[in-house]
Amino acid sequence: MLKNDLLLQALRGEATRRKPVWLMRQAGRILPQYRRLSERVGSFKTMVQTPDIACEVTLQPIEELDVDAAIIFSDILVIPEAMGLPYEMEKNKGPVFPATIGTAADVDRMIIAGEEGVDYTVKAIKLVKSALNNTIPLIGFAGAPWTIFAYMVEGSGSKTFTLSRSMLYNRPEMAHALLHKITQSTINYLKAQVSAGADVVQLFDTWAGILSPQLYTRFSMPYLQQICSALQPTPVIVFAKGAFFALSEIAQLSCAGMGLDWTISPKFARDMAGNNITLQGNLDPCVLYAELPFVQKATLQMLQDFGPNRHIVNLGHGVYPDTPLDAVKCFINTVKQYKI
Repeated sequence: MLKNDLLLQALRGEATRRKPVWLMRQAGRILPQYRRLSERVGSFKTMVQTPDIACEVTLQPIEELDVDAAIIFSDILVIPEAMGLPYEMEKNKGPVFPATIGTAADVDRMIIAGEEGVDYTVKAIKLVKSALNNTIPLIGFAGAPWTIFAYMVEGSGSKTFTLSRSMLYNRPEMAHALLHKITQSTINYLKAQVSAGADVVQLFDTWAGILSPQLYTRFSMPYLQQICSALQPTPVIVFAKGAFFALSEIAQLSCAGMGLDWTISPKFARDMAGNNITLQGNLDPCVLYAELPFVQKATLQMLQDFGPNRHIVNLGHGVYPDTPLDAVKCFINTVKQYKI
């Protein structure tokens, strides 16, 4: 039994004494202790792949920020690596894949990853779960299949993802074959996270918004549904950035929560999604660069706009690395003091 299960209560649609709050990327560069550790270790991938370090980083924001949930420190690109497509993190550029997927033979070479390819994350979750000692929930996560597909085909982040999107038109069967392997790998990965102790899992569909509604329906939604169904009864939160056009469809998935970016008004989201799903978000991360009185005012407005029920407070994106820590704390404290 968790001492603080506000997040789980909200995902079940229960009334809560206050709104739960956590931040995407809370375990990261906003914290001075993370920056010191990162400098000492020297490699992001080493941090992700070393369970003791991943555990330490996961716990840092719990101690510093007193949020209502921990999220395991990892990376969405551990899945393509486990499937046979390694990546590197290049400074000032982000993830880069030396090899990419461009042919049917490339797809055939990819394996469906099992737990052994991501055992470092599973071990880290066990360490975190033990350290948390039933205080707050632990969130596991993975990238949504379309977003992982986009990186594997493109080879890095992109403004247009031309190669990835054009493959959906030119080679749809090949695209589905790769998406199937990614989906099965993701199901295995998330089931292992839940077995290790994750109470909730979140799917990050970072590049959802670059697809047309028709393509998103064909090449993302079926795979999201497969994952949500396979994870039952574990609560799943789907965060599809930029997918304002798919809110009603996402609400029909077997998921408990839906993450919103900052471009979507709470009223629009609730009108589209209905009342049977919990909404998460969605303060613009750039609000946290403003003066503290404005941070408080904007946070209060967001809290009011979402109404009292079925709301988990978060930003509309991961917190940016250079965000002032006092603004982050102001945001969290404002939520905690807000009377429903």
